Amino acid sequence: MTKGDAAYENFLKGYNCTQAVTVAFAKELGLSEDTAARLSCGFGGGMGRMREVCGTFSGVVMVLSWLYGYSDPKDVTSKKELYEKIRELANRFREQNGSIICRELLGLEKAEQSAAPEPRTPEYYKKRPCPELCRSAAELLEKFIEENPYE
Repeated sequence: MTKGDAAYENFLKGYNCTQAVTVAFAKELGLSEDTAARLSCGFGGGMGRMREVCGTFSGVVMVLSWLYGYSDPKDVTSKKELYEKIRELANRFREQNGSIICRELLGLEKAEQSAAPEPRTPEYYKKRPCPELCRSAAELLEKFIEENPYE
C-alpha cells in the first residue's frame, strides 16, 4: 500500500487530516501509530478547526521536521535547509491542489465559528476533498523522501 493510499484510508477511519498523513509515516518516524496520532491531533481542520494551514500539509511539515530537522537552536544551516524543503513541498502541494489553506481548499469564505467537528457521514465525505488531499500530501511526501533520502 502506498503512503497516499494509507493516508486516504486513515482519514476514512476517522483520523483528522493531519493524523491521516502523520500516521501513514509512523514507521519512518520510529513512532507507534498511537503516538503519531496524538502528536498530530491538534493540527486537524486547519489547526483546531480554524481552517488555516491545511492539516494535510501540517502533517507533511511534521514528518519533514522529524526526518530532516535539527535540535541545535544555533544550527542556522540546518534550519534553512529544512525551511527550503518545506517551501518546495508547499509549492508542489499548491501546484497540485491550488492552495495550502484549509478554508480555500474547502471553498469557505471565512473561518469556522465552532470548534466542534462535523459528524463523519456519507454526506460529509461527498462534500469534502479531504481524503483526496490526504492522499495527495502523502504521495508528494513519499516521492520527496525517495528523491531526498534522510539519515
